[in-house]
Amino acid sequence: MGKTAVVLLNMGGPDSLQAVEPFLYNLFSDHNIIRIPKVIQKPVAKVISKVRGKKVREYYKAIGGKSPQREQTEKQAEALKRALGDGFDVFVAMRYWHPLTEEAVERIKKGNYQKVILLPLYPHYSKTTTGSSFQEFEKHYKGIKTPLVKIHSYHNHPTFIKSWVENIKQNLPNYQDYYFLFSAHSLPKKVILEGDPYQKQIEENVKLIMENFNNPYTLSYQSKVSPVEWIKPFTDETIKRLASEGVKKLAVIPISFVSEHIETLYELDIQYKELANSLGIQDYRRIPTFVDFPPFIQALKEITVEHM
Repeated sequence: MGKTAVVLLNMGGPDSLQAVEPFLYNLFSDHNIIRIPKVIQKPVAKVISKVRGKKVREYYKAIGGKSPQREQTEKQAEALKRALGDGFDVFVAMRYWHPLTEEAVERIKKGNYQKVILLPLYPHYSKTTTGSSFQEFEKHYKGIKTPLVKIHSYHNHPTFIKSWVENIKQNLPNYQDYYFLFSAHSLPKKVILEGDPYQKQIEENVKLIMENFNNPYTLSYQSKVSPVEWIKPFTDETIKRLASEGVKKLAVIPISFVSEHIETLYELDIQYKELANSLGIQDYRRIPTFVDFPPFIQALKEITVEHM
């Protein structure tokens, strides 16, 4: 009986300041992210990455000069491999930076696997994230006969919900005193209107977590990157509203993220913390992402085994 390959799919992030511009180019070359005529996609991506690159490099400088996502995703892979045991190998496939999807597929080709399971580190399905990662994997996987299993989402999986509840309680011992602000990555409104389930899954995820708490809470969205209309309310505007309503203790929960990167380390920890403090919110806490938090790894293990 051959082994099963589990592939953790994630976005990836630049591993140096020099990698910021090519990372942005890869991101904006994805038609699932920026939907413009394909014939001009790459030239436009080149211009956008050059224009945005200088500003974004400054953000990365502020968090240590690179994204920690590769190391943290590899930690998750190692922890999941230990949890699953000998019948499994776990690979990392990043969409926009190394180790890229094609690198992971080349490694998988060398093994004699009975099944390949694609496990996205995006708990909520969107065609812009999970869908794009599946598409990229299948492009490089053509001609391989090993069965491919795709896990679309696990936003409402009981152990995943439990891992969020435990994460909040462990990192905020006096959690009862805080207003909870769940912050998710926003998406263009057009994507949602076309039937993408992302927003509904985020809302369901928050509702299931809050069945374990009595705190006041709200949900907002962050990280808008283009001039089209994106889903709201935005996190910075929500912080302004909460401050005006007299909230003094705010716990920000990065509901759509399972590892740290620019959106959590710069946007939430620096930009929005400064904003909150300037508006009179005296105690601003940001709940960390999971990385290899044992309850989260247990959730990934259960989700994998259930798809066997």
